[in-house]
Amino acid sequence: MLADPSYRAVLAVKDEGGHALAACGGLRSLTAARAAISPSRAIPPKINSEILIMNANVDISFPSHANAFDRGLSLDAVRARAPAVFALSAHERTTAKYTFIPTERVLTGLMSAGFVPVDARQTHTYRASPLHARHIVRLRRRFETIELKGSVPEVVFLNSHDGTSAYQLRMGLFRVVCTNGLIVSRGAFPAYCVSHRGNVVDEVIAGALKVSEQFERLAAQVERMEQRHLFKDEQLEFAGRALALRFPDPAVSGMQPRQLLACRRLEDTGDDLWTVMNRVQEALLRGGLSRRSVNGRLTRTRRITSIKEDVRLNSGLWDLAAEVLAA
Repeated sequence: MLADPSYRAVLAVKDEGGHALAACGGLRSLTAARAAISPSRAIPPKINSEILIMNANVDISFPSHANAFDRGLSLDAVRARAPAVFALSAHERTTAKYTFIPTERVLTGLMSAGFVPVDARQTHTYRASPLHARHIVRLRRRFETIELKGSVPEVVFLNSHDGTSAYQLRMGLFRVVCTNGLIVSRGAFPAYCVSHRGNVVDEVIAGALKVSEQFERLAAQVERMEQRHLFKDEQLEFAGRALALRFPDPAVSGMQPRQLLACRRLEDTGDDLWTVMNRVQEALLRGGLSRRSVNGRLTRTRRITSIKEDVRLNSGLWDLAAEVLAA
């Protein structure tokens, strides 16, 4: 494990960044380009094994209480939100081939390598052990050089200690305005998986570095979305395909695609692909839209709380936007 004492430092991005963003109406922002803690950079570890590209689904969700100008989390704060990070042993059902290395040790290695945890959560279930449950830690680079319009690129780290999940890393985008967490499609950018064997700490850090190396490419794709303006009929077509992701049967949806295009705030106005996708994403996942049930009763769509469904819809929306760009 890397032993840089600076791993306990946390990110403190200046609050005036948020005011600047609001004042300029969402122009190319400061996002996370300011160094907020000690200027010393940790040296990444030597990589001893190959990182495997993961093709399986990853269960990831982004809570709404974080924002781009939050301070980073201390280990105590991570423990309060996701105690499974600090498990002292693996679940009893794991085999002898399973190498138990607590997520805490991997997390401190990531922090030493220049990543800062900004949020953590874990699966809550009545049947499974809470100390061995699947858990997620969202991280940002301590020194971020990629500037995005009101969004922050992130590395999402997933693990469990019950044998149901390897160490997994993939890319995410956090949108400041609506505190939405977009999940980038696996088809656009790879995710990485490290099994519970061998030099896990070095391999996970290597995976995180590989994910963060794609931030510039991600920013370029977002800029292309910002530059691609959609006509009204194109917006309706995009919304209709998005609605079909959640309700494959139109008779069951009980609503119109145009409802997904409604603006919830001033910053959501615009006809570019990036803005339209974000409006649709929020409407689709947060719910609250009027619809007619199959029996004709007027109801409202429910917020998506399933982690698996959250990932599926987010990834599907990203793929839809990528198809529009490629057309």
